[in-house]
Amino acid sequence: QVQLVESGGGLVQPGGSLRLSCATSRSISSIYAMGWYRQAPGKQRELVARITNGGSTNYADSVKGRFTISRDNAKNTLSLQMNSLKPEDTAVYYCNAEVGFTARINYWGQGTQVTVSS
Repeated sequence: QVQLVESGGGLVQPGGSLRLSCATSRSISSIYAMGWYRQAPGKQRELVARITNGGSTNYADSVKGRFTISRDNAKNTLSLQMNSLKPEDTAVYYCNAEVGFTARINYWGQGTQVTVSS
């Protein structure tokens, strides 16, 4: 099993910045890929950013140039730096871990609320 705990969410004004963190219960070097997803009320969960063990990244078009995903292998943490936040970024953000070489299993954190409002 992999336990994931998100932190860093909160209330921020439009144009502001926020940094989310995800602590893992195991070495992230053993995790194939990790990512951040978000779900706004009444909407489907969507991928925000993803980073593989090899370091390749993917971002949703809506956050490119504003968000940066990173990992700290020494601290076993995943981070999401969010800049120039917009009201439409408001959602519950979830940390995700993909584990396995063939049949990959997804693990999820409990989520952290991000609210962008004046």
